[in-house]
Amino acid sequence: MIAATEIKVTKAEKSKLNEMDFNHLPFGKYFTDHMLEANYENGEWKTVEIKPYQPMLIEPSLMALHYGQAIFEGIKAFKGNNENAFIFRPYDNWQRFNISAERMCMPPIPQEIFIEGMKQLIALDINWIPAKPDHSLYIRPFMFSTDCQLGVKASETYKFMIILSPAGPYFAAPMKIFVEEKYTRAAPGGVGFAKNAGNYGGSLIAAKEAKNLGYDQVLWTDAVEHKWLQEVGMMNVFFVINGKAITPSLEEGTILDGVTRKTLITLMQEELQIEVEQRRINIDELVDAFHKGLLSEVFGSGTAATVALIKELRYKETIMEFDTTKANIATTLKNKLDAIRSCTEEDKRGWMVRV
Repeated sequence: MIAATEIKVTKAEKSKLNEMDFNHLPFGKYFTDHMLEANYENGEWKTVEIKPYQPMLIEPSLMALHYGQAIFEGIKAFKGNNENAFIFRPYDNWQRFNISAERMCMPPIPQEIFIEGMKQLIALDINWIPAKPDHSLYIRPFMFSTDCQLGVKASETYKFMIILSPAGPYFAAPMKIFVEEKYTRAAPGGVGFAKNAGNYGGSLIAAKEAKNLGYDQVLWTDAVEHKWLQEVGMMNVFFVINGKAITPSLEEGTILDGVTRKTLITLMQEELQIEVEQRRINIDELVDAFHKGLLSEVFGSGTAATVALIKELRYKETIMEFDTTKANIATTLKNKLDAIRSCTEEDKRGWMVRV
């Protein structure tokens, strides 16, 4: 096992920082000067290093390209008081990363590499963190299989990496969402709860068709009846019905156990005294609540999206519109979460991990 103190660091000869326009930061387009890389061979993680961000040389027979053993996480770092840097709930992401790894027959990544390596990497590129409202340093840990042969089986070697990207707001405007009935994202017994690359590749056609209809993303439904609501494209979802927040439950293993989802549930229950139900919810229940005037807010939650307001939800020919200027719960949650992450409000639960 390699300790964090044994991580080799090679600094970039020249920084790209001066070339960056921090007033224009499309999500996931620009990357910092350095990256972390570790290799798994002969049953152990070794050769952990931080080095200049650069292309990788791979063979055409790389198993990840053929059989899809690839997982990732999304985390954010923020500038706090006195220019200190903090990572938001990275231990939750580390635990979820290893849950995904287990489901995909991949080795777990040790905390010393995931957390301590991340801290060292961010410390090296700390000046890349935008000190602006709704801005952050997006952190992308990922792992993929690296055996070079054909044949459907679990690889025996893997590469783990972390790259960093300065990011502005993911969604600048409230979203329009299409309820998906044709395609399926996940089913019980599948990999819906894992953050593996294939889940996202398989979702692209539904998102593309929704965008052709003028919508930003889809709200997935179950694989059998296409009635039970799951999650929106890249985020979990909440419905405020008669003052109560309802979000699809996790027990079927078809949706992601979102870190932001857990955060919002905690804030609603402990800070805002809002009742939260985690349960199965049917689209017919949602439509009925809308027609009765009981469905007041719909919003998404995710690392990239944070708290995303939803202004329209379409199911078949029913169009449900919402006045997002009156989305008091979602707006309060976003403001509270922003305050905690910018260190202007006390972090009572130790969510902010200092670099």
